[in-house]
Amino acid sequence: MASQPAGYSKTQIALHWIIAVLLIPQFLFNDAIGEAFRTALRGTSTTFDPVVFSHVAIGFLIGLLVLLRLVIRLRRGAPKPPEQEHPLLKIAASVTHWAFYALLVLLPVSGAVAWFGLNHDAGEVHEVLKTILLVLVILHVVGALFHQFYLKTDLITRMKKASA
Repeated sequence: MASQPAGYSKTQIALHWIIAVLLIPQFLFNDAIGEAFRTALRGTSTTFDPVVFSHVAIGFLIGLLVLLRLVIRLRRGAPKPPEQEHPLLKIAASVTHWAFYALLVLLPVSGAVAWFGLNHDAGEVHEVLKTILLVLVILHVVGALFHQFYLKTDLITRMKKASA
């Protein structure tokens, strides 16, 4: 694994925000694919729906971008947590970040297995993982705001300003 740089690279920051933005429609417009999936499982034919197509395409894109981000992180590293941070917060941050990577890889895989294989069990796994991801996103945002406004570590600037 790489050493720990002072901050994230421009590519790491861009990937973070692109993936974050791409997750929004995945959460907001997932009813259409759920309905199309249930219809397909019943053996009823469905018509083309651009929202369903978008969900599949964006999920695939997120999976690819997360793999790219993971490769960059493994090669370049990530900045250390603030020195004064409590050890439990450091552990929580590490677990949260690696859980994000796992979920953001497993969600497109489980979704593809469910959709293309008409696999009900994979669909159920996908739904559970989606809920866990939503909780993790909320935890991540609350944690960033906690650092910024309560601990005053200015941690948020690491995802806005690139280092060399």
